[in-house]
Parts: sequence; C-alpha cells; structure tokens
Amino acid sequence: MTQQVPSTEPELAGVRNFRDVGGLPTVDGRRVRPGVLFRSGHLAHATESDAEFLASLGLHTIFDFRNAADQKLEGPDVELPGVRNLNLPLTDPAHGADFWKMVREGDIEQLRTLLGDGKAANRMVTSYRTIVKDRTEEHSRVLHAVAEDSVPALMHCAAGKDRAGISIAVTLLAVDVERDAILADYLESNAKHRRYKVRRSGGGESAYSPEVMELLSPLFDARAEYLTAAFESIDETWGDVGTYLEQGLKVTARTRERLRERLLD
Repeated sequence: MTQQVPSTEPELAGVRNFRDVGGLPTVDGRRVRPGVLFRSGHLAHATESDAEFLASLGLHTIFDFRNAADQKLEGPDVELPGVRNLNLPLTDPAHGADFWKMVREGDIEQLRTLLGDGKAANRMVTSYRTIVKDRTEEHSRVLHAVAEDSVPALMHCAAGKDRAGISIAVTLLAVDVERDAILADYLESNAKHRRYKVRRSGGGESAYSPEVMELLSPLFDARAEYLTAAFESIDETWGDVGTYLEQGLKVTARTRERLRERLLD
C-alpha cells in the first residue's frame, strides 16, 4: 500500500522531510505551539512554489547545520526574503566528503569493510553521542537565538534527520517536551516521502544493488537507538537534562523560561 502524505502536510517538490513540530506535549501538560518551529532537509533544491510556501511561514531564522562539503554537493539554500540564514555546521554522522564520495560510487568492497557487520549502525550511534557531547557551543547558540528573537525558525541539515534531528531534540528537551514524543517525531523521518535521495556519481538516480542498499540502510534510517544514544550521553555526562542545559549549554533558568514563552502554548 502506498503511503500518502497527510493532508495537513504540504507536498513540497524539492524539499524533503519538512514538518511542523507543533502539538508535541510537554511533561506538564502544555504543547509546542504550531507555526513556530519547523524541521526539514536542505532547501537547495526548493522549487519556486516550495519557496513561496516557505516564505508564507513568516520565518525569522533558518538554521542550516550542513558543512561545506554538503553545501558544495547540494548547493546553497534558496534565498527567502527577510529571513536570516545561520550556518552552524555539525559533525556529519558519516564523517566527511570522502566517505560520501565512496557511497555515491557504490564501491562494494569498501562499503562491506566500513559498514558491514553492524559497523554502520555503530557509526551512527557514535556520531549522535559525539554531536551531543562535543557540539555544545553550537547547540547553545541555537537555544539562545531562539530564546531571543529567532522564531518562527526552521532547522535543517542535508536529510533533516540526524544533525537537525538532534538539534530539534535538544530544543524540545529545553522546554520539557516528553522524550517519547521527541522520539516519535524523530522517527517520522522514516516515511518514504521524507527520506533523503542519494544519487550515484555521474548523474541520474541509478539504482544501487540490493547488497549496497542493505549496507547503506542504517545511514538513512531514523532508528530509536540513535536518538536514545544521544539522550543516554546527556544523562551519562551531565546526570540530567537540567544540568546539561545549565553547565553544558550555559542556558539559564531565565533563558529556558523565554524559550517556553517563544515555543509553547
């Protein structure tokens, strides 16, 4: 059965994995306000109609977590009038342009060596832990920007799953959204119409072999174990979310209250 895009979700032609995270519940019974926090894949291939839709959201800031290699491969985001673009590169979960070049060339022997026998999933788990533990300055900048004046905001990376997924999760943790709700939203990236399209080198969308697709699948899945590893890393390193925000991200109680004012009903 073909999965249909929900009627409430815009069908964007050139932007994958777009959604509003409004409606997610907090532990104290509040909800994220619709229309203030969005997530997606990159905007480099947005069509004219996509850009019109994005412009209609009244965005203040677009947070782009891609690195220079991503931007060289995919191109810069489309320019939206009156919107601030803030580029804060985060570690790519697969680590680097050379790796993705190998993926696009489909070198089966190298892929078996690097990704076989559970290595691909382990790579993702390690990356999620690293992004949470080592990129505290970037996450701090995001939270302070949102608390000050940067909503409505759109957060994206290349696929809108990993780097954006972690940054969205950190933002939602800061306003006490339930972890189960954060995880459920994260797993929405697995929907077929949301998944990142990987193209073979040399142009076109030549099909990969079943073995290559199986080796690559952990990189393109949103798996509960990945985001759970990030949560566990917070708890193991700082003890709890409050300490992580206060000591790791330098987010004060007043800043958290301003975040709630910006993001919650």
